[in-house]
Amino acid sequence: MKFITRKWIAILLCTLSFGCATPAEKPGHNDPSKYTLAPNVLWASPDGFDLSMDIYTPTSGKDSYPVLMIFHGGGWLINDKSIMDQAAKYFATNSEYVVCNVDYRLLGDQDNTVTIDQIVEDTFGAVLWAQDNIRTYQGDPARLAVTGDSAGAHLAAMVVNRGQQLSSQGYTVKTLSFSPSYLPLGETAESIAQNGGIEVQAALLSYGAFDLYHRGMSSFETWKNPFWLLGGASPRSIFGGEITASAYPELYKGVSPAHTIPMRAKRTLPPQLLTVGSVDTLTTPALVKDYLTKLQSAGHRAEYWEYADKRHAYLDSGHNPVLGVSFAENAPPALDVMIAFLDGIFYPKENP
Repeated sequence: MKFITRKWIAILLCTLSFGCATPAEKPGHNDPSKYTLAPNVLWASPDGFDLSMDIYTPTSGKDSYPVLMIFHGGGWLINDKSIMDQAAKYFATNSEYVVCNVDYRLLGDQDNTVTIDQIVEDTFGAVLWAQDNIRTYQGDPARLAVTGDSAGAHLAAMVVNRGQQLSSQGYTVKTLSFSPSYLPLGETAESIAQNGGIEVQAALLSYGAFDLYHRGMSSFETWKNPFWLLGGASPRSIFGGEITASAYPELYKGVSPAHTIPMRAKRTLPPQLLTVGSVDTLTTPALVKDYLTKLQSAGHRAEYWEYADKRHAYLDSGHNPVLGVSFAENAPPALDVMIAFLDGIFYPKENP
């Protein structure tokens, strides 16, 4: 059912964007000789719903490599990992990281019953799976970064901010903690939390949606949000039932990176790079700068890069004339900035 739904969503989106043409890849954007690809690696099946990731391993001959995990955007309602295919291939071609391009459940999946906390749990589970299994693909689980765009940046930020808040009871008003969709053999959510939780060493957050409480208080859960229509689902609470942001603000704030940044004295977050297009009207530069200020005010290392004259979704695969974005024309300069940031963390001796 997942495949059929997302296939027809993709067709609808391509129709709306006059074809979603994918121009011929330019030299240097994708060189299959630079990597090997393990496609559709099954990493979990929460409630029988299969989730997979594509894993790219460099062919440069090192014993192991740092790992970069990609979480796609789409308002938690549309798209799958294929929307990040070209970005994943660019990373694999132009850097030395094991790249994991990850699928997670959408709100409209499983008959429109998936909740936002379950999506976060899928994200946490994917990171735990990589830490448990990535050696098979020459990845170093102790050197791991997360990235995502828009909704995917929200999920990557949740890994950074809330990866220690784990409980087998799942996400409730009492716990405000998460039960990951994957757990290593013999581990529980509590045992992982007691050993420091889910730790990553860097994050790249592109035009991220960082405040779900604010969205819940506005029109996100109504037909005014077109992603419900595009996702083939009826608008509802992102937590299901009668839960609303006004009645349960703590639930919405608990899945909002903007409301869950720890002070450095309590816990030091890894280095983060925040990027956004200067003319993005969905997640505006002002919103991203506000999150940047929150991180820096809490004592964390966070950097900012603004992409001149670019709109939302410039990292997406293909070409979308309606949104005015094209991977080949727009994404590479942004990806180069992201690679340079990562290299400064994981390959510092090679980047004085």
